[in-house]
Amino acid sequence: MNHAQIIARQLNLGLRQVEKTVELLRSGATVPFIARYRKEATGSLNEVQVAAVRDMMLRLDELDKRRQTIVRSLAEQGVLNETLQKQLDAAETLTALDDIYLPFRPKRRTRATIAIEKGLRPLAEALVEAARKGADNDVVGGASDEQLDGARDIVAEWVSEDTPTRNAVRQHFERHAVLESTVARGVADDDERLAKYESWREWREVARNAPSHRVLALLRGEEAGVLRVRVRPDNDEPLLQTLGRQWHANGSSKASRQMSLAVADSYSRLLQPSIENEYRRSLKEKADGEAIAVFSKNLRQLLLAPPLGQKNVLAIDPGFRTGCKLVCLDQQGQLLHNETIYPFTSVREERAAIAKLEALTEAFHTEAIAIGNGTAGRETEELIGKCHFKQKLIAVVVNESGASVYSASDVARREFPDYDITVRGAVSIGRRLMDPLSELVKIDPKSIGVGQYQHDVDQRRLSQSLEQVVESCVNSVGVELNTASRELLTHVSGIGPVLAGRIVDHRNQNGAFASREELKKVKGMGEKAFEQCAGFLRVRESKNPLDHSAVHPERYALVGQMAKSVGCSVEQLIANREQRSKIDLRQFVNEGCGLPTLNDILTELDKPGLDPRAKFEVLQFDKNITRIEDVKEGMTLPGIVTNITAFGAFVDIGVHQDGLVHISQMANHRVADPSTVVSLHQHVKVKVIGVDIRRRRISLSMKDV
Repeated sequence: MNHAQIIARQLNLGLRQVEKTVELLRSGATVPFIARYRKEATGSLNEVQVAAVRDMMLRLDELDKRRQTIVRSLAEQGVLNETLQKQLDAAETLTALDDIYLPFRPKRRTRATIAIEKGLRPLAEALVEAARKGADNDVVGGASDEQLDGARDIVAEWVSEDTPTRNAVRQHFERHAVLESTVARGVADDDERLAKYESWREWREVARNAPSHRVLALLRGEEAGVLRVRVRPDNDEPLLQTLGRQWHANGSSKASRQMSLAVADSYSRLLQPSIENEYRRSLKEKADGEAIAVFSKNLRQLLLAPPLGQKNVLAIDPGFRTGCKLVCLDQQGQLLHNETIYPFTSVREERAAIAKLEALTEAFHTEAIAIGNGTAGRETEELIGKCHFKQKLIAVVVNESGASVYSASDVARREFPDYDITVRGAVSIGRRLMDPLSELVKIDPKSIGVGQYQHDVDQRRLSQSLEQVVESCVNSVGVELNTASRELLTHVSGIGPVLAGRIVDHRNQNGAFASREELKKVKGMGEKAFEQCAGFLRVRESKNPLDHSAVHPERYALVGQMAKSVGCSVEQLIANREQRSKIDLRQFVNEGCGLPTLNDILTELDKPGLDPRAKFEVLQFDKNITRIEDVKEGMTLPGIVTNITAFGAFVDIGVHQDGLVHISQMANHRVADPSTVVSLHQHVKVKVIGVDIRRRRISLSMKDV
C-alpha cells in the first residue's frame, strides 16, 4: 500500500509534494523546519499541511503494524490465503482491518462456539443455503428445537462478523442514531451531583448533530454515575428489513423464518451493542478532536500574546489576609528584590503599603507593574491608583492561571532554590507580562486553563497536540540563544530537553555564544541538529548580522552573492532597501533554491529578527466595577477575552468572575465558530444581560455594543 498516494488523495495534495514531505519527515526533519526552509521540496506546504502529512503518515505506520500482526495471526492459524491477503492489503482503516480479522480472531467461548462443539455447524450451513435458494425442504423439519436454537446461534455470529452487514448497521447508526440521557438509576432528585447536570436529565438529539461540548458533558455525567447515556436509533425496522434481504430472511420458507430469527437475534444481542460502542467511541473521538482543536487554538493565541518587552517590572501576587507578595525584576526578568505588604488589614497598613510601593518603584526604576488577576486583584489595582509615582509607568492586570503550578514545579525550584512558592509565583506573573511565550513554556499547557473539558478528552492526544502548538509558536517567534531558558530551548526545532540542557551548561561554563556557528561546539550538536535549529535561534551580539535574523546559515553564502551582485556588503544590503530592490532574484534560482526561499530571504532582510507578535496594549477595567455585586443588567463594560470554547467566549470584566458571551450573543448574524469573532486576550466591549449572584454567573452580549 502506497502511503503517499493515500495521504495525497485524502489531503487533496500533490503526490510529489507528499512524497518529498514524507521523505524529509522520515529523515528527521521537524515540521517548523520543513515549512520554513524546504518550500521548494514541498511545493510551499504550510505548517498545518506538513503537520497533517506527518499525522497521517504516523497513523498509516500504526495501520501497517496492525496489518502485520493480523497477517502473522492468520498465518499461524493456517487460514491465510491470497484473497484474505489482498483484502488486508487494501484496507485503509483500522476498522476495515478488524472487520476482516473478526471471524478469525481468537475469542472466548460463545453460544456459537458451544453449538459448533455440539456438531451443529452443518445444520447452520444448511439453513443459510436453504434460505438462499428459497427451498422449503426438510432441513428444519428434521431438527429439534434445541438443534435449531444452536444453529441460529451460529448463524447469528456469522451475521455479526460479516463486513457488509456491519457496514449496513454502521450506516444506519450514522444516519439515525439518537443521543439521549436520563438520570442514572439510584440517583435521587435531591442528589447534589444532579444539579451540575440538570440540563441533561432528559435529553434527546440526533447524535451526528450533537456538538462536541455536549457529547463530552453527557459522557462526563455518565462517568460520574449521574446520567445514563444511550446512542442508538429509535426505529430499527428498516435496518432489519435490509439485513433480512441480505441474508434471505424475508421469505416464507421454514429456513427463511429461522434465518429471520437468527438475524434479529444477531442484531439485538451482538451487532447493536458492538456498533453502539463503536459509534460512541467515534463520537467521543470526534468530540475530543474538536475540543483539542479549540484548546490548541486558544493556547496558540495565549502564547503569541503581545509582550511588553524588556522593562523593569514590579510584579504583585495579590492577597487579603496573607498579604501581597512583591517582586522587583530587571529588564531580563532577574529577581532583584522581594517583600510582602498587607494593605487590606488596616488603614495604617494601607498607608505603609502605598509608601513602600512608591519607594520600590523609584529605587528599581520600575517601568511597569504587573498585578495578578486572582484574589484581591482588583483591590490591588485600586491601591496602585492611590499611589503617586515619580515616574510614568503602566499597571497591567495579568492572567495568573498556572502561576501556582509553575511555583511548585522542578523548573521553579531550579531557578529559585532559596525562595518560597509565593515569590516564585509573583516572578512568574511579572515575567509573563514581559514575554508570555518565554514564561508559559515552563508550565504544562493543560494547567493554563484555556480549554473546554480538557480532563475528559484523550490525554495523550491532547498532550501531543499542545506540544506541537508550543513548538510551532516558539519557532515562529524565534529564540535568543544567549538568554533563553532551558525550557524555551527545549521547544526549538531539533533540540529537545537533553541538548537544551547542554546548551545552557555550555553557556554557563564558557560565556555567551558569539555566533550561531559556535553552537557546533556544544556536545551532541551534530550536523542534523544544527541544520534543524540554527534558523530559529538568534545571536544579537554576533558580528554577522544574519545571525540576528531568520535567514538559515545554509543561505549565508547566497546572501553574500546577492550583496555582491549589487556592489555592496551584507551589512549595507540589510540597511538599504534601495539596494535590495536592485536584486534580480531569477539569477539566483537553482534546483535547491527557488523563488519561495529567495522571497523569504528578502522579506527577512527587510526587518531581520522582527517579532511577529502584535503590539502590547493596556486594558483599563471600569473603576466602579470591582465585585459581582456591582454588576447590573444593562451595563456596558470593557473586558478581555480569557477563554474561547465551542459554545462561546469567557470575558474578564474585572470582578474575579468571568462572564460568558454565548455563541448566540456574539453577533447579529449566526456564528458557527466563536474564534472567527474573537481571539484570546482581545479587548472587547460587552453588555450585561444577566447576573446570578448566588450561582456566580454573568451573562454577556456583544450584540449592538
